Amino acid sequence: MITHIVLFKLKDRSPQAVKRTYDVLANMEGKIPVLRHLEVGMDVLHLERSYDIALITKFDSLEDLKTYDTHPVHEEVKAHMKQVLDGTSICVDFQS
Repeated sequence: MITHIVLFKLKDRSPQAVKRTYDVLANMEGKIPVLRHLEVGMDVLHLERSYDIALITKFDSLEDLKTYDTHPVHEEVKAHMKQVLDGTSICVDFQS
């Protein structure tokens, strides 16, 4: 199994803006067949060094992760993220 974790820092860090993006990410649930697990979390500490949202996804293989990356639903999410991100996201992918 491959675990893919992404952390996002948003331009607008207001609770409403963070919740909107949380909803966009959570909306992938059940819409991408290769996506085996989806967890989205919002930061609760709100420190300067904190990221606003964490996305944790799991896939059966690296090939499935690549399929997810180009899936139309994920492409819509990426378009949203380009508009709201403060810089770039950070991620880690590992075998689990």
